[in-house]
Amino acid sequence: MGKIRILIVDDSVVVRRMVADMLSSDPALEVAGTAPNGRIALAKLGQVNPDLVLLDVEMPEMNGLETLAALRKDYPRLPVIMFSRFTQRGALVTLDALALGASDYVTMPESTTRGVNGVAELREQLILKIKELCTANQEFRNTPAAGISTASRAASRSPRAMNRDQRVEIVAIGTSTGGPNALATLLATFPADCPVPLVIVQHMPAAFTSLLAKRLAARVAIGVGEANLGDELHPGRAWIAPGDYHMELTRDAQRAVRLRLHQGPPENSCRPSVDVLFRSVAEVYGAGTLAVVLTGMGQDGLRGCERIREVGGQILVQDEATSVVWGMPGLVARANLADQVLPLEQLAAEIIRRVRKGRSLSFHG
Repeated sequence: MGKIRILIVDDSVVVRRMVADMLSSDPALEVAGTAPNGRIALAKLGQVNPDLVLLDVEMPEMNGLETLAALRKDYPRLPVIMFSRFTQRGALVTLDALALGASDYVTMPESTTRGVNGVAELREQLILKIKELCTANQEFRNTPAAGISTASRAASRSPRAMNRDQRVEIVAIGTSTGGPNALATLLATFPADCPVPLVIVQHMPAAFTSLLAKRLAARVAIGVGEANLGDELHPGRAWIAPGDYHMELTRDAQRAVRLRLHQGPPENSCRPSVDVLFRSVAEVYGAGTLAVVLTGMGQDGLRGCERIREVGGQILVQDEATSVVWGMPGLVARANLADQVLPLEQLAAEIIRRVRKGRSLSFHG
């Protein structure tokens, strides 16, 4: 495989130069071209034939959202990473970009003078995302186990782990790259009278998770909110872990299940971490756990799924074809931990089917 070719689109000469220098330092990457605005970028796409586009949001003549919408008409599968800002407006625009088909984003401060550590951190984050988006799915397709991505078969499970009559008491969801759109699709099919609570980890900074929760709440029937310390779980509602905080479940003296938030060390370079949530759900709900791993890069969720399987819980994962990146769900599938691997549009129906099992038909899922 040749070098990954990248088109950088940003109206700032300083940013274009900084990012180009950053990427050119990696032998696997090549800056195929740069553009100061969206109009010029669209004209260059056919000329430079990039493998990935880095796209700023705020630009003159044609901003990032307008450029992305136009780009997606002719290049529906071309990976696009947005340059975002650590601000509320930056978070809002980023969510809009993801809804329009952006593959992922990187966050940058208002000032480009980040210091040595800041530049190194941005470089590491950006290069990892570029390589994952451009190569991860191809790597999975080249492995014999990748055939599971298109199958809807049950995983082989040990007698200790299997309990087909166990009623689902909670749904725990973990996701990263591509997650906001996947969550919107998934939660849209849940009825308001869902008889179990949902707990969710989406890898995002703090300002982003609160806005994501509000956006989802406005569009789905089930209640959705960002988690608060001490919240008591109850059916018909979903809680999203706040950015930069791990989320765990605990039982109080009255046996109510409550949320615990803390800033313990990151796991898998993530806080919140899917593994942290999944382990705690397994301890509180045991075999009543239904875990769902959606699109995302990295391996967060794998160890948590191992624990859920040990206690007899159930595990579903999104398939490769409908994932932006088949990293997190792919590793769980390849480890033979998943009961089923399903396309996103079929996951919700399967979750609801499993939740309905053993319950009255008053649940309208």
